[in-house]
Amino acid sequence: MSGRSAKPLLVAFAVASAAELTAVAADSRTGQLLAKPLLMPLLAAYVVARGGPRTLVAALLLGWGGDVFLLSSADTAFLAGMGCFAAGHVCYLTLFGRRRTRPGLAVAYGLLLVLTLALLWPDLPADLRVPVALYSLLLAAMACRASALGPLAGAGGALFLLSDTLIATGVAEWRQPPAAGLWVMLTYVAAQALLTAGVLRSRARPSPGAGAPTARTRPVHD
Repeated sequence: MSGRSAKPLLVAFAVASAAELTAVAADSRTGQLLAKPLLMPLLAAYVVARGGPRTLVAALLLGWGGDVFLLSSADTAFLAGMGCFAAGHVCYLTLFGRRRTRPGLAVAYGLLLVLTLALLWPDLPADLRVPVALYSLLLAAMACRASALGPLAGAGGALFLLSDTLIATGVAEWRQPPAAGLWVMLTYVAAQALLTAGVLRSRARPSPGAGAPTARTRPVHD
């Protein structure tokens, strides 16, 4: 696919995102069933059109799997969706490579993880405590490491953590803020878009001292 096809796909993703957020705000189950499954495939297609890494495409398609599973309220679907997102976080961690993360930020994310789990633990269903704890550890690691890729990816990681924390408070049956579902989807969609933009931007930077073509002029495959 050529770069010329990328912009329409990004516009389609934005339209689908607006449709999904509108459906959530209106509490339209039909609207969500139609719009939500379109989000990550459109964003993944945009990455392909930009010549982005296959690992990023995999992360987004795993997010699509999580989105579809979470359309169901069954516990098994929740666990399957969480598994998809966990695999997506592994893909993101692979993309971030060995770039250095600021120690202070790592400590902050670690403390936030411990505090959140300590508060949620008593109210989580017993059979979900360990899976949620393991997933939260992986999510926090992804969010922290994302910052090493730059501010766009860092913001995306932080928003992903916020979105899933809001979901966890719902699972724990805490009192929810107004329009909680809308905030969950808004932060999630923004997170995936920012992570995507951060990865693509990092791949587009020329290597120091090198005159070789960048990711904007040649496909990058991981």
